[in-house]
Formats: sequence, structure tokens, C-alpha cells
Amino acid sequence: KKERSNRSISDNLKEIIKKYPKDAHPMDTTRTSVSHMGLEDPQTADNSPEANMAKAIRLLAKISTAVAANFRSKKGQDIIEPDESLGFSENFFNMCFGKIPSKEVIKTFDVSLILYAEHSFNASTFTARVITSSLSDMHGAVCGGIASLKGPLHGGANEAVLKMLSEIGDVSRINEYVNKAKDRNDSFRLFGFGHRVYKNYDPRASVMRETCHEVLGLLGIKNEPLLKIAMELEKIALNDEYFIEKKLYPNVDFYSGIILKAMGFPTDMFTVLFAVARTVGWVAQWNEMIADPVQRIGRPRQLYTGYDRRDFINLEKR
Repeated sequence: KKERSNRSISDNLKEIIKKYPKDAHPMDTTRTSVSHMGLEDPQTADNSPEANMAKAIRLLAKISTAVAANFRSKKGQDIIEPDESLGFSENFFNMCFGKIPSKEVIKTFDVSLILYAEHSFNASTFTARVITSSLSDMHGAVCGGIASLKGPLHGGANEAVLKMLSEIGDVSRINEYVNKAKDRNDSFRLFGFGHRVYKNYDPRASVMRETCHEVLGLLGIKNEPLLKIAMELEKIALNDEYFIEKKLYPNVDFYSGIILKAMGFPTDMFTVLFAVARTVGWVAQWNEMIADPVQRIGRPRQLYTGYDRRDFINLEKR
């Protein structure tokens, strides 16, 4: 109930969103929107448990509204106001597309949000926690998390998957690109395979794989070229000795990109939808740290591995 009643964003923020460059990446506009929400929040500097919970609910409720507003504004469409009578995902689809898809699609979207909501000590969570350790505010920590998540080696991987599939271009060229990926001297790399932590199948990917095939079946998508390439690439990765030996199984980013494309979201929206989900995790991590009465600032050590000695050279001889 509290989330639903806090979804609306200010008229001021709506006007700012309308003025964002149309070619700006949604991750950049979302980071700016969250920063502005921090300026408007009356309890930004209040770190009492009650204020922290209220701020968290407001941010979680408003971030999806800001993302949807930017999505429509970029296309020159009117912003659709949030509807308190709808669930979180139903409301988000309505704000983006002006309609609500089937219950099965909503369920699949919910599953993707849940799987992305939190995932231990990853790069963006580490960023948010280091910011928090200085006793910075919640919106600042989330802005840092968004900036870190944007990178193609982190949250941007699901976006990179679709770009990779576009580069492959046709099912007939898959073997060519698989061979390029196996060649250490080739700069081409496959996105959406393997994981820094999981050395076997990413447990989240097994869930996403099932929902991916379900939603493709429900939507009746059979002739989409990129999705054909993705499904064939998946078969190869699950059966090719090279992928099996290297434990390069399809990961959660591989399937999430395919699902979101099938749902009608453009490629540049993939990572920002990840950010909407992961905001739950960042806020939870921030709240856990800020509530600790014994707070120590994050200060990782830096080990110097350069010269032990260097001779001074006069400026005129350099």
C-alpha cells in the first residue's frame, strides 16, 4: 500500500525528464532522476529508522515511474501517470506501453525482477557500500550503484548480449563467431556466458531459461531473427565440448535480454530494468550499514607495483 501511494514523481522532475537529450542512455537519465529525487526528499539527512524506511519506499516506488516517464518522453509520447490500483509490474507496463500484457508475461517479468534484486557483493553493491561507509545519503549510494551497474562487464551484459546477436546477424554465421570466440587472438567475445562467481551453471539462469522459453511460446515468437540466433547459440553452448570444459554456460544476462526483447523493450532499456530491480538490494545494503552504530569508512589498500627507483631527468633533456 505504501509503495503504491508513493509512485508519483514531482512535476519538476517530469519537466526535467522531458528535457533530457533524446539519445541519452536510460541508465544516465535514471541516475540523474534518482539524484534529483534526493534533492526533493524531505528526509534526506534524517537517518532515523523510521525516516530510512520511508525514504526507501519512496525511492523504490518512484524509480520505476521515472524510468517509464523517460521511456515515453524519448519517443515523444505523453507521460502516463502511475495507477495505484495496479501491482508493481502491471503498473510499470501500463506506464511504458499504455496497456497491460497477459498474467503470464507479468509473472515472467516479476521473476526477472526478483532474480536481479540482490546478488551478494557484486561490483555495484560494493560501490554503494563504499559510498555508504562515508555516511553518505541513500540516493547518493544508489546513484553510485547505477553508475557501476551500467558497465558492460556488469549490468550492461544483458544489453551487450543483444548487440552481440545483432553482430552475428544470421544463424548461418553462428559457427563462424563461435570459432572467433575460441580464438585467443581474436577480439570478439561472447557475452552472456560464464560467470565470475559461478563455475557451474548460474542457478538464476536455470530459472530464467525456463521462463524464457515459456514467454517465447506464450507470445508466439518464432520468426524473430535475433531470437533464432540466441536459441541456436544456447544449444551449441550447452553441448559444445569447449563451452562445457570452460564452464561457459549461458548466464542470467543471456536469457534476460532475450525475454525483455520479446516483451517489447528496446535494447537500451535492459540494464535500466536491472537497475530498477537491484535498487531493492542497494537500499537494503545501505540501510544495514547506516543502522550500524560502529561505522568504519571503506578504505581498500592500494599496493604499488611500479619502479623502486627512477633517475631524475632535467626538463630540457626530456
